[in-house]
Amino acid sequence: MLTRLRAVLAVTMLAGFYVLATGILAALAGFTWWAWNEHPGTVAAKLSVVTVVAAWTVGLGLFRAVRARPELPDGIPLTADQAPELWQSVQELAGIAGTEPPAEIVLVEDVNAAVSEDSRLLGLIGGRRRLFLGIPLLVGLDVTQLRSVLAHELGHYSGRHTRLGAVNYRGRVAIVGTLSELTGLAAWLLRQYAKLYFVVEAAVSRRQELEADQASASAVGAQAAAGALSEIPVLAAAWNFYLEAYVASAWEDGIAPEDLFGGFTALLAGRTDELTRLRGEQLPEEHSPWDSHPPIAVRVAALSGMAGPDQARDTRPAHTLVPQFERHCGELTRRLAAAQDKTLTAWPALTAAAVAGVQQRQADIVYRAVARVGRTATGDLAGLIGLIRDGRSGELARDLFPQPAEGPAEVLAEPVELLLCVAAVQAGLAHWQHSWSGPAELVRADGTALDFAEVAALLVRPESLDAGLARLAAAGIDLQQGRQAQSGVSVRGAEVIGGLSGAKVDGEARDVLILTNGLVLVPCPKGGDPRRRLTGLAETEPAELVARYGLLPFEEVTQARLLKRTPVGVELHLHDGRTVTVQETWSGARLTKDSDALLAQLAAPEPEATTA
Repeated sequence: MLTRLRAVLAVTMLAGFYVLATGILAALAGFTWWAWNEHPGTVAAKLSVVTVVAAWTVGLGLFRAVRARPELPDGIPLTADQAPELWQSVQELAGIAGTEPPAEIVLVEDVNAAVSEDSRLLGLIGGRRRLFLGIPLLVGLDVTQLRSVLAHELGHYSGRHTRLGAVNYRGRVAIVGTLSELTGLAAWLLRQYAKLYFVVEAAVSRRQELEADQASASAVGAQAAAGALSEIPVLAAAWNFYLEAYVASAWEDGIAPEDLFGGFTALLAGRTDELTRLRGEQLPEEHSPWDSHPPIAVRVAALSGMAGPDQARDTRPAHTLVPQFERHCGELTRRLAAAQDKTLTAWPALTAAAVAGVQQRQADIVYRAVARVGRTATGDLAGLIGLIRDGRSGELARDLFPQPAEGPAEVLAEPVELLLCVAAVQAGLAHWQHSWSGPAELVRADGTALDFAEVAALLVRPESLDAGLARLAAAGIDLQQGRQAQSGVSVRGAEVIGGLSGAKVDGEARDVLILTNGLVLVPCPKGGDPRRRLTGLAETEPAELVARYGLLPFEEVTQARLLKRTPVGVELHLHDGRTVTVQETWSGARLTKDSDALLAQLAAPEPEATTA
């Protein structure tokens, strides 16, 4: 009952947002009417424009609130005929939770389970219910753990937590949309109220999660429920690592694994030691007032005081409840790949292509440095060897690392080893071999490992250069086989991490977006909301931003000098001899709170002299 009252309070506060907005409009309208009657002219006309714009913005927000619908995950519907044991379990758990079972079960790609309900009349009338079940949970949990997760989700139904879900979603859309269009005092007042609303809404959500945990304890027992709850962040961490380390690079190249979820199964089997270490880490106990879920440690502690049955644990893999599980996984994989125009590829070929692509892009950074130091159009392995033979390895080391902590030989050993690996792949002498238990390994056609660390250590020193070249020739690598593939800096995988609006770049107004690999300098128009403009730019794909406005790559910066800390100003010295000054202004806005610090990080003390 307390949670329902809090939910009603959240909805009431949502209505209060528009009551406050309407009150502000009424005050503006009254002030405008007074101005026209007492002081007609320019001031009254400007007030009229402000009032009309504000009324339009609030009206648009209300319109969006009425039309907005939560975006449901895309997935594969699973009928009772396709998975009778899973449906039977869901119906049994619904009875324990004291609610009706969902009408649909949908398999989705995330490490998550969720429920939705198409309610009407502000949640007074229920609607069609759906249960979304993430395939990674079926892969990583056992049957008892899955039952605990399902009981928790069904507990949201019994607590009627889903009834107001659509209302709250529409409220968030409307509030965010309204605030994004307003400026000035009205926006500030509404923003403070919105913060209070979101805090209350998050508190309601946290309370609902604890109530739903009671259904888990009632279904499988408090201890089993706590164990399942503790396993979810482990699986989430493993899934995120899997996507980042194995899938993401190939995906960006237009390639998708044909066995996406089978790969996750193999990863869990190949990384048992790391998973054990993750399970041993302390669960977080602190949370932000904006968090929609209590910390796992808090939920586990609350479960210890809940009653539930003491039953034997069913340790069968959860996916045994879904016959022909691999077929369903394949269907969802094909749907995901088709939606983004990806080519399905087997794991060995995918890993070989993905790692080779990443390595080539990293090698191109070194080759561009070779070209700069050697004053050639492009860089290659022969040019690198020429610089070392001529005693210019110190110049190359300082080009790659403005503040090398060691001598040139030590600094260049790893980049040279990278170039040799890439050259071996380019020559068809080796390929990257897939592994679930560790990083991909460079191997010959017969599967034997190929290690260039010793050869690289010989090549980076003029006195042992010839010996290194002899070893290289014995390995079958010609210097002409190692070459630069891309002339410009790749924006593949780049992300926007900060930004400044209305900055002065060499004295001209620019919006500055800070990417992970450089700066995008956008001509700054006069007028407009600088924060809204900056946010709009940040939502644009980095590749599109660079294509439109160009990129000042960090690798082109030889030295950055901090001119001023507040507001931040830096002077960037480039390889081509140019100097670019970026100065934040007091009137500008920041994309993130630490955007100025990110820009200041480019500046560093003068590098210490190193010998060639």
